[in-house]
Amino acid sequence: MENPLLTPFKENLQSVIYGKSECIDVMIVSLLAGGSVLIEDVPGVGKTTLAKALAKSIDAKFRRIQFTPDLLPADILGSSIYNPVKGDFRFDPGPIFCNILLADEINRASPRTQSALLEAMNENQATIEGKRHPLSKPFMVIATENPIEFHGTYPLPEAQLDRFLVRLDIGYPTLEVEIDILKSHAHAEPLDAIEPVLGLEQARQLQQDVTDVHTDDTILEYIVDIVHATRRDNRLKLGVSTRGSLMLSRAARARAFFEKRDYVIPDDVLWLVPYVLPHRILLTSKTRHSGTTARHIVEEIVGRIKVPV
Repeated sequence: MENPLLTPFKENLQSVIYGKSECIDVMIVSLLAGGSVLIEDVPGVGKTTLAKALAKSIDAKFRRIQFTPDLLPADILGSSIYNPVKGDFRFDPGPIFCNILLADEINRASPRTQSALLEAMNENQATIEGKRHPLSKPFMVIATENPIEFHGTYPLPEAQLDRFLVRLDIGYPTLEVEIDILKSHAHAEPLDAIEPVLGLEQARQLQQDVTDVHTDDTILEYIVDIVHATRRDNRLKLGVSTRGSLMLSRAARARAFFEKRDYVIPDDVLWLVPYVLPHRILLTSKTRHSGTTARHIVEEIVGRIKVPV
């Protein structure tokens, strides 16, 4: 049973994204943990709609950037503009100065532009022209990308992927659910009816409450055992980083809070592993050509490790 404070929030998201309860739970847990989300799926399954619904559910500043090959870092961060009347420079902040940033089709921008988000996602700040600019809290990047179409795209480097708390895919709806979707769009756009159910200060407080959730040493050892096992697996060129273990621990506390508990249990870790770890490992070329996926390897590794009681 999820935390009652978050019930209206979840209902808002369910009113526009049908039949995807677990995806919605992952989005809410990511917000509680103060992490960013990468939604990777084919076009037209609701990636942008889900991001917009989450942003509209919070009375916070929302900005959207459509990533294109000609997008520059200054288009995201902002820049100084010369004022000929006063003879000085005025800083014009970019769209990154918000609470919820939707980076639509992030892999269509150049690596140089993609890297403009790295500092913001990791440190909640942006250094522009040598000056540090703190970002307001909560700050969350929701990025979308299409994994099928590669023409004119730039794959996200490992350093960028590691900054995302979770990566998820929405997937196609079932036949019955898709009929309900068609009916819901017959007279109006469900997204237009969404009203904020969480204030900015409430969102900050919820994130603070998550930090008070207790994580026993046995749970921390379990997380580290999983992470270290990925580093020893000869099918992997790159295992999970220390940032990955930190993020899994933080997400587990957020999931416990979401489930109305003040302590973490192994199920919280197991539920999050498929979303938090696979995008942090790098398969060897031999493993990749064998058809094995990162998610399959992570699940296999977790299956070999004893779950704490």
